[in-house]
Amino acid sequence: MNKDDFFYLGKVLKTHGNKGQVMVLLDVDDPEEYESLESVYLDLQGERIPFFIGSLELKHNRKAVVKFDDFDTIEDAESLQGLEMYLPVTALPALKGNQFYFHEIIGYRVVDGHHGDIGIIEDILEMPHQSLFQIRHGEKEILIPVVDDIIRTVDRKKKLLLIEAPDGLIEIYL
Repeated sequence: MNKDDFFYLGKVLKTHGNKGQVMVLLDVDDPEEYESLESVYLDLQGERIPFFIGSLELKHNRKAVVKFDDFDTIEDAESLQGLEMYLPVTALPALKGNQFYFHEIIGYRVVDGHHGDIGIIEDILEMPHQSLFQIRHGEKEILIPVVDDIIRTVDRKKKLLLIEAPDGLIEIYL
């Protein structure tokens, strides 16, 4: 597997107790979907290495206490602090309707209800308060907020995103 086959799950924050447990932050919308994980990949010096989970207990604010197999002391747990956790993209829960993962729609064609074909999604820019579709329209770049009210249809078969941009937004770029 190469790095593109993984998605970022979260990070090991600190030790928890003295029996090898760690506190992790799950960077996901719905932590309960990951409650029964059997393993994760930890990034050790740029390599994704599988670690098996003995137990995982969800806490509040997307945090969880995790006990990895064969990590039984606080010293063992300290060696994991700060490591990033990953899962294979194939482990992502399937989404339906207009829900999508950002990595999934890169390359989708975007069609606006008023302007028609406006281009291809090159990237999703994750800004502090708002993520943006970065769309290539010929030599120009168009930025559209990733907002449910704008997205009309996600067509996975045709790799097409139908939107209804607010009046004047696309005109700014054209």
